[in-house]
Amino acid sequence: MQYITTTDLADLPGAVELAQVATATHQRVVADSLMEATLRNTDRTEFDADDIAVADDALARITAAVAQAEALIDGYLVKRGYNVPLATVPLLVTGWTRDIARYYLHKDRLSAEGTDPILRGYRDAMKLLQQIVEGKFSLGGNDPVATSPNKLDVRFNYDTKAFSRRELKAFR
Repeated sequence: MQYITTTDLADLPGAVELAQVATATHQRVVADSLMEATLRNTDRTEFDADDIAVADDALARITAAVAQAEALIDGYLVKRGYNVPLATVPLLVTGWTRDIARYYLHKDRLSAEGTDPILRGYRDAMKLLQQIVEGKFSLGGNDPVATSPNKLDVRFNYDTKAFSRRELKAFR
């Protein structure tokens, strides 16, 4: 995970939501405190080994969704000329990663399209990524493409002319 950490995910959307959506359907939902400890990589010795295995499986699902979101973001950024993965990660990219991964984890959820905050976050992220590709949006003040004119400099080279005007006058 290059654009967001599990600690960031523990802060938002939080261990409760992630435990509910990332636990396998045939398993009991991971306890909130265990999911919190798993995401923050803290001591889990007080929990049963079977529960820890279920939490690790849920973490693997979360990590897979984040990797898929990061690959999608990289695909858009490469089209604009960024070197990926980004060396310094703007907060925008962290937020997009969170929103897209959250959408992937909730993909089977039924909700009202107009009021669903998860769907709205995903669509907003996709819209801004498209605007980056089109050059209508920037990653911020430290944007390497926007602040480096050499990256976007376009020059046309052409061969020397085969016939000059003087030579063409002879054919009239």
